[in-house]
Amino acid sequence: MNIPPPPRTPHRSLRVAALLSVALLLLAGCSGAGDDSRPGTGAAGEADASGLRFAMITHGGEGDAFWERVRKGAEAAAAKDGVDLTFADDSDPAGQARLVRDAIGDRVDGIAVTLAKPAAMKAPVAAARAAGIPVVGLNSGIDAWKSQGLLEYFGQDEIVAGAAVGEKLNGLKARHVLCVVHERGNVALEARCAGVRKTFGGETENVYVEGTDPEAVDTVLTARLRQDSGIDEVVTLGAQFALDAVDSVKAAGSRARVATFDLNSDLVKAIRAGSVQFAVDQQPYLQGYLAVDSLWLYRTNGNVSGGGVAPVLTGPAFVTRTNVASVAKFAAAGTR
Repeated sequence: MNIPPPPRTPHRSLRVAALLSVALLLLAGCSGAGDDSRPGTGAAGEADASGLRFAMITHGGEGDAFWERVRKGAEAAAAKDGVDLTFADDSDPAGQARLVRDAIGDRVDGIAVTLAKPAAMKAPVAAARAAGIPVVGLNSGIDAWKSQGLLEYFGQDEIVAGAAVGEKLNGLKARHVLCVVHERGNVALEARCAGVRKTFGGETENVYVEGTDPEAVDTVLTARLRQDSGIDEVVTLGAQFALDAVDSVKAAGSRARVATFDLNSDLVKAIRAGSVQFAVDQQPYLQGYLAVDSLWLYRTNGNVSGGGVAPVLTGPAFVTRTNVASVAKFAAAGTR
């Protein structure tokens, strides 16, 4: 038979409660001593949004319209989430790596980075991970983000996008494509041309130009088009280069048509006018927005888009003369 214990007196209950209160106060004091009070420094899901600091570091050049769209998206997400965002870019791989190390030294709560030159970013990304800073990728490096240990990736599969362009050119009866690479060694650009070559039934020829020198781009393209009248399609890998290519086609007296990857407000006008056939929009605003928002979701709720094993694709979306009106106002606002 179970014998119940004697009832506690009120005096004993008060004494136990007092002892518990003291213990709790002591625990609270111990947990605060020597603890980093910055939100976001703990494991995923342990921080609230206030005080979080993120850095986005890209390989874009200053004043580039494409990267301004990425930045706008990132800043919109930061404003929504109530986080502090630092945006920095450097087209030189060593400079970009240095910016990542600076962000680590600043003890930010998350880093979003592009991997245009994956080898150059391997060490700084590893250093961020060693410091307990979550890193997500965007725009470039779809084949490298998982091997380098990034949490998530937001961008376009450039091989898939290039293959879609090749199929579209087959439908347009093109025979000889000039694929214009404006930055040597950029894995995303090379993948685009490789994708075109994968599905295009005619000849695909890569031509390399120095994208930072518009006059040199025009000179190279004009000369090549004059040399070979059989080139009937020029595919550029950036919106501004498509507009340069239109001028080169005219200067060379060529009958080649022009298509491109990426979009801006001037290109929308060119598509409407018919001087550019189509553009492949990878939605840079969306890439910037999702990268920042994903860091916030990870820090505040432990979410990982794609489960950490699959990229989140933002393209390809074709913009042609038939649907350009639907994106024109967004392009004019600098968000498409």
